Amino acid sequence: LTDSEGAKIVDLSDKGLGVCIIKKANGSSIYATRDLAAIKYRAETYDFDKCLYVVAYEQALHFKQIFEVAKSLQIPEKCAKGLEHVQYGMTRLATGRMSTRGGNVVKVEELLNEAIQRVEKVIEEKNPDLENKVEEATKIGIGAVIFNNLASTIIKDQVFDWDNVLNFQGETGPYIQYTYVRTQSVLEKAGKVPNASEINYNLLTDLTSSEVVKQIYNFNDILVQVTEKNDPSILSRYLIDLAKSFSVFYNENKIICEDKDLQSARTYLTYAVGKTLKSGAKLLGIEMPNRM
Repeated sequence: LTDSEGAKIVDLSDKGLGVCIIKKANGSSIYATRDLAAIKYRAETYDFDKCLYVVAYEQALHFKQIFEVAKSLQIPEKCAKGLEHVQYGMTRLATGRMSTRGGNVVKVEELLNEAIQRVEKVIEEKNPDLENKVEEATKIGIGAVIFNNLASTIIKDQVFDWDNVLNFQGETGPYIQYTYVRTQSVLEKAGKVPNASEINYNLLTDLTSSEVVKQIYNFNDILVQVTEKNDPSILSRYLIDLAKSFSVFYNENKIICEDKDLQSARTYLTYAVGKTLKSGAKLLGIEMPNRM
């Protein structure tokens, strides 16, 4: 610490990070002071390997400064190295940036409620006889908002547009959910899920089947990438690609057919797609509906 006009500072100019104020001239603390205290407490209490700060990119300099100063807190080296700022972009409305002072802020609760209500209207128009409408609309509406928030690289700013969020045909949450519901419909018609040990996998070597198999095989690697890069959009993109591959497979192959060995192979592949979509969506916080 050094004195500067009555304040206590850490000069980080030699690292290109300017000056980090620790205590103001009037003796009061600031965000940096409290964040450093929190880092010290967490290191001593949890002895963490990694501590992620999920905060908008506008605070990038702040975190660079406190992470640098934290090296002098006499905490374990692994804790100091484990501090990481996971930056994300801002969500904007089609009319421009949200602002508390401007009075054009959308509250999350209001946003989710409107999403559910909009889905309910769609269901009423397209499938009025659907059971548990409110429950299914809740899964679809909230899932759509979550997926929209996690669909693009988190560092990018995004514009919130209802037409895109609730598009059942585009690269959206509802599209993934619809694909999942389709897999369950196929399994229902098939009557049962075949035993994996009884499948003749040589019957799945055609182009469309092979593409789906490759996608499923990559699932574990995708989750590793998400963890290493702290970016859920990698998983979102994967689920879209898997849903698209299955749609091509579904459109070009008759799953329920006279050849029972072929039916079993294609049915099991359908089961694997549904299981993967549901597992991936759950990791994003999205529930799958039973019907759409």
